[in-house]
Amino acid sequence: MGKPEQTPTRWGLPFPRSGPKSLLQRTLNQKYPGGRVPGTLLLALLLTATTHAQTSAQSATTTPGSQADQQRVQKLDTLKSPSKDDLLRGAYGPFRANNDLLSYALKLRVDPEAHFIKGTNTVRFRMLQDGDRIQLDLTPELTIDSITLNSKPLNYTREERAIYIDFPEPLHKDQTYAVAIAYSGHPVKQGRFGCFTFNHDAAGKPWITTACEEEGASTWWPNKDQWRDEPQEGMTLTIQVPNGLTDVSNGRFEGSQDLGDGYTEWRWHVHYPINNYDVALNIGNYGHFTAPKHGETTLDYYALPEDLDKAKLQFGQVPEMLDAYEHYFGEYPFDEDGYKLIEVPYAGMEHQSAVAYGNHFTNGYYGRDWTGVGISLKFDFIIIHESGHEWFGNAITAQDRADMWIHEGWTTYLETLYVEYRWGRADALRYTDGLKPKVQNQRPIIPPYNTNAEPPQDQYFKGALMINTLRSVINDDPKWFADIHDFYQAFKYQTITTDQVIAWWNARTGLNLTPFFNQYLRHADIPRLELRFPPDRKSVHYRWNADEPAFAMPVNVGDPQHWTRISPVTSEWRTMPLSGSIEDFKVDTDHFFVGTKEIMQAGQ
Repeated sequence: MGKPEQTPTRWGLPFPRSGPKSLLQRTLNQKYPGGRVPGTLLLALLLTATTHAQTSAQSATTTPGSQADQQRVQKLDTLKSPSKDDLLRGAYGPFRANNDLLSYALKLRVDPEAHFIKGTNTVRFRMLQDGDRIQLDLTPELTIDSITLNSKPLNYTREERAIYIDFPEPLHKDQTYAVAIAYSGHPVKQGRFGCFTFNHDAAGKPWITTACEEEGASTWWPNKDQWRDEPQEGMTLTIQVPNGLTDVSNGRFEGSQDLGDGYTEWRWHVHYPINNYDVALNIGNYGHFTAPKHGETTLDYYALPEDLDKAKLQFGQVPEMLDAYEHYFGEYPFDEDGYKLIEVPYAGMEHQSAVAYGNHFTNGYYGRDWTGVGISLKFDFIIIHESGHEWFGNAITAQDRADMWIHEGWTTYLETLYVEYRWGRADALRYTDGLKPKVQNQRPIIPPYNTNAEPPQDQYFKGALMINTLRSVINDDPKWFADIHDFYQAFKYQTITTDQVIAWWNARTGLNLTPFFNQYLRHADIPRLELRFPPDRKSVHYRWNADEPAFAMPVNVGDPQHWTRISPVTSEWRTMPLSGSIEDFKVDTDHFFVGTKEIMQAGQ
């Protein structure tokens, strides 16, 4: 990976060098140059710095651009060998494939003081074939208290996070069943955003959040922890938290009730399929306000009391975001659940209908022009990017984590469409060009399937640049906008694969785009246009250098004021006349994400 200053990622920006530790060191060095600090003063200063670190964010490991974050991004570009847990989680084995999810009903009590959770998830499913075993998942760090069918206990075995549930009698094809998994324990803080974290706000009140796309939802609740099968009828969340706290989760709020034992129950109903990692708890001393409906979409916002005024100003960008994305793709996909934006102590996450927001109520990415071209500071990156996932990532979900570019490449491209909708095509191209320095080309975007492998960060930037290139291949903007609208509508509320994406675009365009997609997604290098200028300088020879032998993408070359479209191939040199100088001969790298190389030949 490049320097974080040059390669900020979705996970954030560089950690300030003037953090609590460095400020403390400078203060002590200035006042006590000999290093002899009174013990009581040193203790007080250390406690102050520690408190600041705890309340300003979840930890240095979850601070955007921190050393741990930089190391994490580096790991993304290094394909690790899958662990046993990865293979169990990544594979869609027979005891997953024999059933189809219908709904979840998660009921959970959260104890902030003990850092303890206890609850039950009732899993409804339909058998796709006769069988006497199914597989669900829950981290071994949490205890299974019981698993029952019709209140009768079931036998089960555990292997890593996999739970193999055995039934005394075969379950029959096309029949519906419901098993209840009661569980409890202390969730383990882990990963980029902590996964399940017990924190406190600046006032010292509990602030508890979940964010576990990478680590998997089974780190805190039992479910079928994979991406292919989503509960088609949605789910309910019944969350009990201490009085005075609010839980904000996915779906439509259905009410709250004081239970009379110091806890209040908050009920939420998700009316759509939802992927497991999108299921979220946000528990805190939240203030709540609304904005006028956007068409049929209700808008609900949640922020800590001290941030409400800032939120009311910054969250005013939501209607413009919805205008843009609905213009290109159609209506907001979760109207029955509404749209929520919720303050959290980390950068942000695309939790379905409950988007997590932690961008400090500033434009750009933590106040920074993170694409470096003067566009990012016009809007709040987290609002625009994470909300874009409602269309790509939530309404459309990849079946395998290896195909995550369908989430991140498309949503990064949505950022460029938002810029184009608001400020025009020229600014959108500048914004798109700002993505290029972030591309690493260290390994293919798509890693091995069925291994829970995480794609490299190129899935964001290179994925978006590939889609922008596809627009230029089609070379007809009215058709392009109709194409992307219909592409989204064709797969809305489905889990899909890269092969399905390619097949759709091949059928839609009548072109063989398989080599195009394969080159950008399944190989590390981008295609390179090789150019050769004969000694007489009256012509130019050209061909593609690509890993895909059948790669034959058209590209614009020549005079930028009057581009010439050529159709290179990999198998032979082709020739075109050269009317100007070699120095004036350009390749249209604003619209096509390609490399170039001039090949010298004898006599030059």
